[in-house]
Amino acid sequence: MGPTVSNVEQPKYQVVESRGNIEIRDYAPMIVAEAEVSGDRRDAISKGFRIIADCIFGNNPTAQKVAMTAPVSQQGSEKIAMTAPVTQQGDGNTWRVRFIMPSSYTMETLPTPNNPAVELKEIGAKHYAVISFSGMAGEDSLQRRTKELNAFISAKNLTPLSAPTYAFYNPPWTLPFLRRNEMMVEIPASAG
Repeated sequence: MGPTVSNVEQPKYQVVESRGNIEIRDYAPMIVAEAEVSGDRRDAISKGFRIIADCIFGNNPTAQKVAMTAPVSQQGSEKIAMTAPVTQQGDGNTWRVRFIMPSSYTMETLPTPNNPAVELKEIGAKHYAVISFSGMAGEDSLQRRTKELNAFISAKNLTPLSAPTYAFYNPPWTLPFLRRNEMMVEIPASAG
């Protein structure tokens, strides 16, 4: 993990199972600031980052600044069927970009964003299969990690409950070999 990340709060989780660079994790509930943006993946994360950063850097009614956390996460927009199991489908052009809010805040104590494109959401406890990797997280790298994580999920006879979420922990100037990236897929809570 790059040195820039070590001083910021990260989401709380417990590792249930570990195999190489893949873990099954139980995540604690959290609050996120989210913006939905269109474009290719790289443009969308930059655009979403700027929209949300504007709010946490003081563009809110009280001009209150909120501490940075890591990671910044990105997920393709999902269409959820009204049947069981739940299925998701990314449309390839719309992305949800999220910042995890510091755990010291509640929905009542977080400043309300001035920008209506930023939404504060409570996310309940979740169970994820997660693959960690370094490097630039380009499309080829993400495709390789998707195959590897899907093979793990399949070998464990698990049902994916979400499209992949990409988590990026470092600022853009971090050297590739120092970067921490993750791909996460929600799985049933009984896994592990």
